[in-house]
Amino acid sequence: MVDLRANPFNLDDNGVKWVEDTLASMTLQEKIGQLFCPVGFMADEDSLKAMVQGIGIGGIMYRPGPAKVVQDSHRYIQSMAKIPLLLAANLEGGGNGVAMEGTSFGKPMQVAATDDDECGYRMGKVSCAEGASTGLNWSFAPIIDIDANFRNPITNLRTFGDCPDRIIRMASAYLRAADEEGLAVSIKHFPGDGMDERDQHLVTSVNSMSAEDWDQNYGRIYQALINQGAKTVMVGHISQPACAKRINPSLTDEQTNTPATLSPELMQGLLRKQLGFNGMIVTDATTMLGFTTAMPREKAVPTSIAIGCDMFLFNKSLEEDYEYMMKGYQEGILTDERLNEAITRILALKASLSLHTKQENGTLVPGEEALSIVGCEKHKAWAGESANKAITLVKDTQNLLPLSPNKTKRVCLNVLQPDLDVNNPLCVKIKESLEKEGFEVTLRDRNMKVDFAAMMSGNPDPGTLKMMQEVFAKVDSFKNSYDLVLYVANYETASNNTVIRLAWNVIVGMGDDAPWFTAEVPTMFVSLANPYHLLDVSMIKTFINAYSANDATVEALIEKLMGRSEFVGKSPVDPFCGRLDTQF
Repeated sequence: MVDLRANPFNLDDNGVKWVEDTLASMTLQEKIGQLFCPVGFMADEDSLKAMVQGIGIGGIMYRPGPAKVVQDSHRYIQSMAKIPLLLAANLEGGGNGVAMEGTSFGKPMQVAATDDDECGYRMGKVSCAEGASTGLNWSFAPIIDIDANFRNPITNLRTFGDCPDRIIRMASAYLRAADEEGLAVSIKHFPGDGMDERDQHLVTSVNSMSAEDWDQNYGRIYQALINQGAKTVMVGHISQPACAKRINPSLTDEQTNTPATLSPELMQGLLRKQLGFNGMIVTDATTMLGFTTAMPREKAVPTSIAIGCDMFLFNKSLEEDYEYMMKGYQEGILTDERLNEAITRILALKASLSLHTKQENGTLVPGEEALSIVGCEKHKAWAGESANKAITLVKDTQNLLPLSPNKTKRVCLNVLQPDLDVNNPLCVKIKESLEKEGFEVTLRDRNMKVDFAAMMSGNPDPGTLKMMQEVFAKVDSFKNSYDLVLYVANYETASNNTVIRLAWNVIVGMGDDAPWFTAEVPTMFVSLANPYHLLDVSMIKTFINAYSANDATVEALIEKLMGRSEFVGKSPVDPFCGRLDTQF
């Protein structure tokens, strides 16, 4: 049963009546359509009309685009919708989750490193206020996963770290800001990512905690946010064998490894019954391999709703998935009772956001003037303050800091990131910032490829020749050229990446890209992303985690390197990766 008057819906008489009347008036086809929340890539009116009026979708999530284009698209689809739509985005770290011009406030781990709840609130405020200006009403955030395994390729910066208490504090602050801006949050990714070293985009990953440990960690976090009124939970393609087995001891080992999106034990037994969640459950993207490989899609689509999910996120083919859902209903996989319960929760969520009254008033999407808040100076200033509090000095055992051009004037700068262009904005900003401080900066060009065939034939190309000159150069030549080597790494974790590790552009371990020179020249490493790079550069004696690569962070970093600002950030994870050799 759905309690419309209880947390998190808290509907009044008018809201309850709208939900009940709307449900009673809906056809089977309309109910099936409301279950879907596809991804939006375009502003093409014909495509949008087919989704909104043809299928009758319940919501849509747009990827970031120009703010006005996104707002116009939201306005257009809401004007067509018989039942107002849920409009979502990944507002995990700023308004840039929906608008290209939006404020990049900082990654969740950066905010956690401030250890300041106000920064968590401001992250939520910036994200949700800028999102609301485009017409959004649903934030796929905050992430409340625990970054328990430093090898996990997807959680990392997207989390508030590895401490449940800190996660609760930061996520609660975000939730408070979202409520103020009229957005529903979706806490994710139930039953909890961050334990496995694999990515649910590529495999059904496993939360391997014991049931008792899960209760005290992930369970405690979810319970706190549910009690505080989180309206939706996003369920991942992640299994939790111990909890599933505790709920249903008759399950086989194979059955306990069913992803939560297809597990009645985790949906009904753990989330609904044990945690008492009365809100709306949405699947994570069902295009992920963690979902698509678990069961034939024709069965998986209706089964996900039948076992307790209320809304189905993303599609291989929306038309085909709609047919699969309808067929599942016709075959009895999806019953009337379960379908009506799911639709009731979807409608209740919409009513709790006053979408029905906003539709009547024509205020579902604000006017263009609302976009003035997107990327505004106040939000940028907040981002700068957060970055200043977050940047963490992990170690400086060689007493290199603060820097000074009087001590280390000649700097070899090596920016490690997927983009090898030395003229990309990050390379240029760091180089110019150091030069303004009086340093002579040589920016390493990492875009060097070796043509072994040409080399063996005695006709090496310029790139090969340059690499060979590095490989066989004298140590004294390097020592006499530089006073300091500064590495800046910007390797973010991302979906469909299996690992985030440092990879050097060298020949058989030789070349100036890799830090062979740490015993010869003072060397420092700054990570603007992955906080665990010490695993691969344990020989470097000065290491800083900055957590985000936005302009505010780079500017705050320079102030700290020069000694004009203190390092006050507190690491939300173990940057030493549990090893002794990384600490020297």
